[in-house]
Amino acid sequence: MTTERLDLVAGTLALAEAELAGDGGFAALLGVVVPPSWPPGEYDRTAIEYLRDRMREGGEACAGWYSWYAIERATGTLVAAGGYFGPPVDGVVEIGYSVLPEVQRRGIATEMARALVTRAFAHPLVRTVRAHTYDTNPASIRVLERCGFARRGPGESPGAVEFRIERPS
Repeated sequence: MTTERLDLVAGTLALAEAELAGDGGFAALLGVVVPPSWPPGEYDRTAIEYLRDRMREGGEACAGWYSWYAIERATGTLVAAGGYFGPPVDGVVEIGYSVLPEVQRRGIATEMARALVTRAFAHPLVRTVRAHTYDTNPASIRVLERCGFARRGPGESPGAVEFRIERPS
C-alpha cells in the first residue's frame, strides 16, 4: 500500500523472524533504515512474537491480516508499525498502530490508520473496523477521530475504550 508519504509493507513470517533475531537482517530484508529507537511503543517483542505466531498458524491465507510496516518514502526510514489483529471475524477487524517517538505529531499514525481502514473496507466481508485505546492517550483518540471512528464504550481490557467505524453505504 502507498499513501501520500508512506510505503506500507505487509509483514511476513520471514520479516517477523528477522525482526526478532535483531541481527541486522530485518533492515536488509526490508531494504530500509531501521532507527535505534525501533520498535515503537506497544509494538514490542511480545506483540511481534504474537503476530509471528499467528502468521505461522494461518499460512498464506492470512497474508496482509497482521503486521504492516510504514516506511517514510522521502528518507527510506522505518517509522511505524501497525496492522490488524487477524482476518475478519463476523465482519469485524481490529487495527492497531505505533509510531516512533521522533516522528510523532506529524500525521503518520493518521495516514497509516486511514490506509488500514481503506484496505479493510476493500474486503467484501469487512463491515466494521474497530480499535482500542485509553483516555490517557489523547493522541491516539485524535488519530481515530480524524479517521472517522466513533467511541463505542468500554474496551475489553480495564481502562480501555473501544472505537468503531462502519463500512460506508
